[in-house]
Amino acid sequence: MYETLEIRTEGGVATIWMNRPDVHNAFNAQLIADLTAACRELDADDTVRVVVLAGRGKSFSAGADLNWMKAAAAASVEDNLDDARRLAGMLQTISAMGKPTIARVQGAALGGGMGLASACDICVAAEQAVFATSEVKFGIIPAAISPYVIRAIGERQAYRYFQTAERITAARAGEIGLAHEVVAAAALDAKVAQIAAALLQGGPKAQAAAKDLIRNVANRPVGDAVIEDTARRISSLRATPEAQEGLDAFLSKRPAAWVVQG
Repeated sequence: MYETLEIRTEGGVATIWMNRPDVHNAFNAQLIADLTAACRELDADDTVRVVVLAGRGKSFSAGADLNWMKAAAAASVEDNLDDARRLAGMLQTISAMGKPTIARVQGAALGGGMGLASACDICVAAEQAVFATSEVKFGIIPAAISPYVIRAIGERQAYRYFQTAERITAARAGEIGLAHEVVAAAALDAKVAQIAAALLQGGPKAQAAAKDLIRNVANRPVGDAVIEDTARRISSLRATPEAQEGLDAFLSKRPAAWVVQG
């Protein structure tokens, strides 16, 4: 269905495989369009509870395709703006998904690839994975990915890596908050599955509400407006069918209705 992707779904977990291994899953217009459409489709599919983003071959994603970059260099400002908007829209689509998302990073995640890893809720990296915001080496800046990378690593670290374009090892990625887990390559799929299994225990509407809570509370001062907002959020959820089911399941010592039984 998608020219640049494979999508596999099992037990409520959908894995989007970027499938351009010969060019290290680099972005071009087709991959951007496919990722945008696939994420929208999966977010609307009630049978999908968790979305994993992965890359076939040696790399997770090496950023922009060189042929695409060459074409952009020769294009008009208006055409470049349209391309940039499509890239930014794809990243925003991933970030705004109501479902939990996991980046499975087995190799290089450079430029836009680091943006993908940052746009996902959770990042699991193999020990040999490497990250970089390498754009300044090409005379450009990591503009479209910046909201997600800065959210992941913080402003202070961004000042360093946006300007130096240094390679960030998986271990360092863990230290600065980019990767939640760093594991041996042989343990990568097991760790992703473990986190996905934990996510499958949560209420889907509650998880979507939790993501929206983070977006609206992060980096805001704790004042009357935030306190009132959080009070209204929890009070509106307590009486929902999902919350009532979750409480009854806990008290009855049984799995909640949304838990997929293996």
